[in-house]
Amino acid sequence: MNAQVPYYAVIFTSVRTPAAEGYDEASRRMMELAATQSGFIGVESARDSGLGITVSYWDSLEAISGWKRNAEHREVQEKGRSTWYERFHVRIARVEREYEFRRDVGTPDSPEALSEIP
Repeated sequence: MNAQVPYYAVIFTSVRTPAAEGYDEASRRMMELAATQSGFIGVESARDSGLGITVSYWDSLEAISGWKRNAEHREVQEKGRSTWYERFHVRIARVEREYEFRRDVGTPDSPEALSEIP
């Protein structure tokens, strides 16, 4: 991520309904829109056949609140509740420290492959 710690993570876990119409387009639009918001750092997302996890990163709680109040985001949230999700859970966490492993840096067991990000 290479963001200055501390920062915040909004962890959105979800289980979808069978309804899919419009979901992919809305998801792409929300990623684009979030990237334009003040305080947005980045996003990571994964979905298998059941569980979806999207983690967005923000520089402050105020930035997260601003995203939550965004009118277009609120419209898509409502569509999610009424159509696309069986259930979802949102968690907000403060990131105090981070590190990463990269196979392309040194060898897997070398100190260079595992590094703390300042």
